[in-house]
Amino acid sequence: MDIGLVGLGKMGGNMRTRMRNGGVTVVGYDRNPDVSDVASLEELVENLPSPKVVWVMVPAGDITRSTVEQLIELLGEGDVIVDGGNSRWTDDEKHAALAADKGIGYVDCGVSGGVWGLDNGYALMAGGTAEDIAKVKPAFDALRPEGDSGFVHAGRVGAGHFSKMVHNGIEYAMMQAYAEGFELLEKVDMVDNVTEVFDSWRQGTVVRSWLLDLLVKALEEDPGLSKVRGYAEDSGEGRWTVEAAIDNAVPMHTIAASLFARFTSRQEESPAMQAVAAMRQQFGGHAVKAAEEKGLNPAAPDHADPV
Repeated sequence: MDIGLVGLGKMGGNMRTRMRNGGVTVVGYDRNPDVSDVASLEELVENLPSPKVVWVMVPAGDITRSTVEQLIELLGEGDVIVDGGNSRWTDDEKHAALAADKGIGYVDCGVSGGVWGLDNGYALMAGGTAEDIAKVKPAFDALRPEGDSGFVHAGRVGAGHFSKMVHNGIEYAMMQAYAEGFELLEKVDMVDNVTEVFDSWRQGTVVRSWLLDLLVKALEEDPGLSKVRGYAEDSGEGRWTVEAAIDNAVPMHTIAASLFARFTSRQEESPAMQAVAAMRQQFGGHAVKAAEEKGLNPAAPDHADPV
């Protein structure tokens, strides 16, 4: 198979290598000429035999939209565009409709595996027609892990990224559960070695996972995680998962809480908890000491107030 690959960053560059190792001829394009095989999208398309397949691996949003629109102008009937980034499934539906006007197929593919995918393979969740999926199959086979799992044709266009979105929401919740367990183990004075406790869970327990392996690796490199600030961004999929749950009236307590925990991590001071502290101060003077410790000058409670 011949395939074009647009975007040769951490993920895209490793995917190019893995596909080439799997026997796929890859023509890569990136704005960075040091890693690009060709100088432009036009040259990339010219170097592909028909039916042409171009895999887009760039940041979601405007950059993906612009790249897809350029490719629609360059490709023709029977060709296929694959969006392997973290696009929202609703964008897939819009892009597929634009491509269909020219007879161009569209496949959305959620990709999981990160920097480890080059060696371990990438889990792939694809959406699109069976005909378009078949045109990309050799690339899927080169990228996926060995074994029976690791690839799914999840459904129509949008189903791949929707599945990957839910996958990432679950990932948020799993990470939060491990993190809260870590904090509790660190807090008490009866556990001598928290890293060894987590390491012991990696075999024979129901909570063993690759995320647990990675947490143990991080703790071995930095016991207590003293070199890491407790600040966690969210890439968007967690929000989209919660929004989809609301749209479909699906209770999502754990994933929603894990998303909100990331918001909390970015606050130097919580306005909400300041409001709680202020109310406690008003009815009982409880906040005075805490506020003074932070160098503030809180108003003294009014002892004449019957409340």
